[in-house]
Amino acid sequence: MKLNGAQILINCLQKEGVSHIFGYPGGAVLHIYDALSACDDITHILVRHEQGAVHGADGYARVSGKCGVALVTSGPGVTNAVTGIATAYMDSIPIVVISGQVSSTVIGNDAFQEVDAIGITRSCVKHNFLVKDINDLVNVVKKAFYIAMTGRPGPVLIDITKDATIAKIEFNEYPGSINVRSYKPEIKVEMSQIDKAVELIIQSKKPVIYSGGGSVIGNAYKTLRTFTRNANFPITQTLMGLGAYPATDRQSLGMLGMHGTYEANMTMHYSDCIIAVGVRFDDRITGNLDKFCPYAKIIHIDIDPSSIGKTISVDVAIIGQVNDILSALTQALKDKKLTNIDKWWKQINKWRAVDSLAYKTKDGVIKPQSVIEALYEVTKGEAIVTSDVGQHQMWAAQYYLFDKPRRWINSGGLGTMGFGLPAAMGAKIAMPDMDVACVTGEGSIQMMLQELSTMLQYNTPVKIINLNNGYLGMVRQWQEFFYNKRYSMSYMDALPDFVKLAESYGHMGIKVEKEVDLMPALVEAFKRKDRTVFVDILTDPSENVFPMIPSGAGHHEMLLSGHNDMVSTNDDGLNLV
Repeated sequence: MKLNGAQILINCLQKEGVSHIFGYPGGAVLHIYDALSACDDITHILVRHEQGAVHGADGYARVSGKCGVALVTSGPGVTNAVTGIATAYMDSIPIVVISGQVSSTVIGNDAFQEVDAIGITRSCVKHNFLVKDINDLVNVVKKAFYIAMTGRPGPVLIDITKDATIAKIEFNEYPGSINVRSYKPEIKVEMSQIDKAVELIIQSKKPVIYSGGGSVIGNAYKTLRTFTRNANFPITQTLMGLGAYPATDRQSLGMLGMHGTYEANMTMHYSDCIIAVGVRFDDRITGNLDKFCPYAKIIHIDIDPSSIGKTISVDVAIIGQVNDILSALTQALKDKKLTNIDKWWKQINKWRAVDSLAYKTKDGVIKPQSVIEALYEVTKGEAIVTSDVGQHQMWAAQYYLFDKPRRWINSGGLGTMGFGLPAAMGAKIAMPDMDVACVTGEGSIQMMLQELSTMLQYNTPVKIINLNNGYLGMVRQWQEFFYNKRYSMSYMDALPDFVKLAESYGHMGIKVEKEVDLMPALVEAFKRKDRTVFVDILTDPSENVFPMIPSGAGHHEMLLSGHNDMVSTNDDGLNLV
């Protein structure tokens, strides 16, 4: 039976188990949309902007662990999608983006809505394909999903010319597997490296586990928990790794890095053995590289060989699936005697006593930290929380205690404002029975606000927690600390009435101006299971995120709330200065 390229594409997506596509139609993909209209197995989500489509697919993928799919047209369709693609690339999220392209006969002639999608996206995809021949389509789709989901996951773009969607051929079979000659993601763990790691671990007197997004993406949270608890080691997690290990567990030190807890950063700085699990030593984690963990031997566990030694020299590198490596390490340590680290825990508990997340309350003023604490209480810590980027993102990471993976959805690597709302929509579509909250600010929410329309059309009831301080908060904070309080373009004037705006989109809006009204408003919002509720909360415009490692400082050099100067320690790591 002969099918056109568009029909073959939809058939391939069905074989891949795709149930949802986030997209926006246009001339170059009309044959695909026509084929999609005859398909009952795939639900298409018509977004209001292509960036929203990719963020929606991204949120869907992060929560479900499946591959997200977005469909956009040529020209501005694919250029609008680039921010979403780059966001997924930086955070290693598996999505397949299908873009339309002008007919192959006019490529290079500046045809209407023609752009070089392959060239534009090359630096922010794991791989991309241009399909000009319908005979290549089936294998390309199979390769795209295979590449996106295996090894270190990431976005893959399939750019399809319009004539390839029109042409017809006999469609026989979709392959069950594919061999990509230059791509071999399956890596066998070298036991010799396991043995080297074991030697460092058993000699360590001040160990710490530093876990990142790879523990979540690699579904290694069970083995991570077993390994951590068996060893009785302290563990700190990156922004992207939150939830892989329970934040409420006694061994958890919270998040590390620029806005990490005092105890996490101090433990890292004075450790003599760091077990880095699924991390890439991002600059927001390391701070000044010359001051990074000067006393530690480093074991780096990761699926991506290119991440090893990229920024930090390590002593033992173990390349492979995080889950497999942690299992092997746990087994290898089973009969080994570890050094007693009671003194190390005693010191860590002294650092904990600093209570670096404490903040001062003020009568008549809603503190943003208290909003997140109230959100945690109302949802009992069981919600999926997405965020945009800025101060509210850091407060959500600090004060919402994630005990489970795939509950914390945010743009870590690229820092994309506007991500939170469409990602929440994608998360709700993936997990319709769970509460989903989008923590945002009045700056970020306006970047993708139009997706409120999509959320009404497809009934994705999300709770929007808007920490409205009238500023681009993180910009203002840096200007206060490092630019002598010259608040250049960080004040948000002429803000809309968010309650009326939400209502105009068919949703419910609640404005909170007094602290006494905060908890009742959140309770009311989460009672409305079938409604998207926009909770606009006026928060303290002068509040800053603490702790904070200033640019050029080390983990042991932090700004803490209530201190006028940077707090650091003596080199013995025992006495606070």
